[in-house]
Formats: sequence, structure tokens, C-alpha cells
Amino acid sequence: MRKFRVARQRPSLPSIPSRQALSVWRADFTASLVVFLVAVPLCVGVAVASGVPAELGLVTGIVGGLLTGLLPGSSLQVSGPAAGLTVLVYEAVQEYGLGALGALVLLAGALQLAMGALRLGRWFRAISVAVVQGMLAGIGLVLIAGQLYALVDARPPGNGPANLGGLPNLAADTAGSGTALAALAVGAGTIALLVLWPKWQRGARVLPAPLVAVALATVAVFVLDLPVARVEVAGLLEVIQPPGGADFAQLTEAGAVVGALGTVLAFALIASAESLFSAAAVDRLHDGPKTDYDKELMAQGVGNTVCGLLGALPMTAVIVRSAANVHAGARTKASRVLHGVWLLVFAAAFPAALGVVPLAALAGVLVHAGVKLIPVKQWRPLWREHRGEAVVLAATAVAIVATNMFEGVLLGLLMAVAKSAWETSHVHLEIVGLDEPAAGHGEPAGPGPRRPIRVRALGNATFLRLPKLLDQLEALPKDREVVLDLTGLRHLDHACAAALGAWEEQRRGPGGTARQEAPSVAP
Repeated sequence: MRKFRVARQRPSLPSIPSRQALSVWRADFTASLVVFLVAVPLCVGVAVASGVPAELGLVTGIVGGLLTGLLPGSSLQVSGPAAGLTVLVYEAVQEYGLGALGALVLLAGALQLAMGALRLGRWFRAISVAVVQGMLAGIGLVLIAGQLYALVDARPPGNGPANLGGLPNLAADTAGSGTALAALAVGAGTIALLVLWPKWQRGARVLPAPLVAVALATVAVFVLDLPVARVEVAGLLEVIQPPGGADFAQLTEAGAVVGALGTVLAFALIASAESLFSAAAVDRLHDGPKTDYDKELMAQGVGNTVCGLLGALPMTAVIVRSAANVHAGARTKASRVLHGVWLLVFAAAFPAALGVVPLAALAGVLVHAGVKLIPVKQWRPLWREHRGEAVVLAATAVAIVATNMFEGVLLGLLMAVAKSAWETSHVHLEIVGLDEPAAGHGEPAGPGPRRPIRVRALGNATFLRLPKLLDQLEALPKDREVVLDLTGLRHLDHACAAALGAWEEQRRGPGGTARQEAPSVAP
């Protein structure tokens, strides 16, 4: 009887899919720590700049990670409190009070949900790159202008133009104040570390620059006992105050309704625009799945609704944290969810750690973040190769600084549409027979009657090119017959059709003749 030996099976190595899953998990875990360390100073800085307790910035960051991070839409962009809404939030808190902020954010989130349900987010897929870059540049300029005051422990006057106009007085006041100079030294040192730390590659791989800069600034202020302002701490549970009926009633009082509705609309539209424009920018940074704009709009609406219920800051997707997430090697949405976990652990276990952080250090982080949003390196090649796009970028940025983000982006979009319409409305005239010799000028007229001048229009005839088109037609000789051929036009709008018809009628009168061949496109 033959015996069979059963071979002992050796433990098999992990399969390729499991190895890949482990690699993806490791990358997401590392990226989540990087984003967390970047998000802490930004969340706190935006909250302080908005005139609300620092912990509310962390609450919004936690909701952006744990809730919005789980929802479908964009897989790699990270949500939290945004610098682009700082001025609006500050004005809303000053006018309606901190309690009503939750009501305003809640209504804005509901409006975003309605916009997402109506599938309005899809329209953001056609956004011009110049508008996106101009939006980021405008946000950066507004952020810098406001945080230069916080850099010396001063309070900014208000909006972008006021902040810029007050800089000369700020410089004079700082030069004469020892306390302001001490805060400036802390902020400038923070900015210097943010610039120099990434150059040490080994250190930058271990700790992100914002954490190192804020930590060292905090230690320096503590050791030297510098007289600079620090973050005020109230406690995570103490600052969470859901809006009540009195807060909603305050917004419906006579004289406040119009302003409250305008604030809600501004919150919803600006938060949506910034989130979806940020998604467009983030999609260009990676090769993974692209954003579903309607789902992302719904996710932002859910996040802002919850932030409103908690009385926290409004939330948007933030390009600074999103770019850090992509550059840190994140693969899936797990990185942004984990970053929310780390924020929650930090806010719950170490709230007192915020009380030793100098405000000037946070201002330095925000100034550095604002500078990075300005596309300085891309400007020169863009101006050389696509001057119209460069003009749109600059106009969008300046308009955001001069007005607000919503109006500035709207102006940029209008300019981008007008530029595209101008570039696509190419039309030119092919003129045949104009150089035929004329009788009575010392030259024979040739055998038989003189042939008519044939003018053939090619391209897209729109009102944008109508002045040039009419100038060319009116420059033709008055004593020659002209045949206008419009069969080569791909498009003929009503303004051009009416103007060409009027020109033809005029040439049919005494002193000239004209004939028009039927156009290929009806006006």
C-alpha cells in the first residue's frame, strides 16, 4: 500500500493586493499626521482672526474631518475653517453676536444642500484656471493684509482696503512700541522658520514646518517672558453653544432680515465657490479619482449644517491643508478622516496647550500661508504666453481685495467669459478684384465691363468684431459693385446680420451697388 506524505505548507507571504493595501494605509496615516499638524495652527489662527474662541476653529476642523471627510465628493481635499470667510464672520459676530453665528451657518448649510440637490455644483467644472489662481491670490492678499496687524498684536481696521490703507500708521505705531516690536520679532521669527525649515529635508520629513515654528516661538516667549498676547482658552465643551430660538428670532427682527439673508447667502455662495474652486485646484495636483462636484457640494452643506448646530465657524475646503494632504502622499479619504480624529483628541485632551501659544506666531503662519497662495512663479510665463489669462488672474485678485470674494470671483468669471467670446469670434474678409485697374487714370480699363469686387466673410461674425468688420466694408471703393458672400460664416448673430443688411441697403443707393449672397447661418 503506497503511503502519501503530506507536505507541510509554509506560511505564504502577503498577497500583492494586501501589500498594496498596507502601503496605502501607511501613506494615509502619515499624511493624516502631517495635515493635523498643519491644521492646528490654521484652525486656531482663523478662529482668533474671526473674533471667536480658538476652540471653535478646532470644532469646525473636527467636523470637516470626521463628517465631511467620510462623505463622497472629493477624495483628497480637506475641509475646515477658511481664511476667505474671516472678514465676513468677524462682521457677522460684531453685528448679531456669537450666538447668532450658529444660526447663520446652519441656514447657509441648508442652502448648500439645496444647491447640491439641484445639481448646481456641476457648473464649476468649467471654471477657468486663471479665475482659480486669481481667487487664491486674492485670498492670500486679504489674509496677509489682515494678519500683519495680528503680527504686532494690533487689531485690524476691517475689510481689505481699510487694512491696506492702515499699514503706514501701523508701521509708525509699531516702531514706537516695545510690546509691538517684541510681537513682531516673534512673528518674523515664525515666518523665517517656516521658510528655512523645509530646506532641511531630514527634519522636514519628521515634523512639518508650521508645528516647529509655532512650538519654537512658544518656547521662546515662555523662556524670555516676552510681553506678547497669547491665545485665550475657554474649553471645548464650554464654547459649543447650539443656536436657540432667540438667536433665530434675532435674525428675523425688523431691520435685520435683509442683512441676515445677505450674510447667509454670502456664507453659502462663498463657501461653495471656495470649496469647488479648491477641488478644481486639488484635482490638478494628483492623478487619482476626480471630484464629483454635486456630491462635494452636498458634503459641504452637511458639514456646515452640523457646524451651525454646534455654533462653530463656517466650513469650506481649504487649499492649504488639501495641498499638504496631497504632497504628503495621501491616497484615499482615510487621511482626512484621521486628521479629524487627531484634532478631536488634541482638543479634548490638551486644551490648555493653546493658552501658551502667542498670537503673533499664529499670524506668522497665516501670513506665510497667504504668500504661498499668490502664484508669483506662474505669473511671468503666463504673461508671456497667455496675456489675457494673466489679466483675468490679476483682475480677480484685485477685485477680491477691493470688494469681497464672491464679487471678485464673479467679476473674474465674467472677464473669462468675455475673453473666451472675444477669442472665439474670429472673422476675416477675403476680398477679390479690388486691384483691377480703373479707367480714367491713364490706364486702359481692359476689355469688357469691370468685374465686381467679391467679399467673402469667414469665421464667426459676432457683435464683438462688428466695428472692425464694418470699417473694412466701408473702406471699399464707392464706385464699384460689391458682392458680399456670407456662405463661409459658421455663425452670424443678430447684431451683425442687421448691420450688414443696413450696409447693403446703403450701397444699393445712388453712388454704389451691392449684392449679398445668402448666409449659411440664419441670424
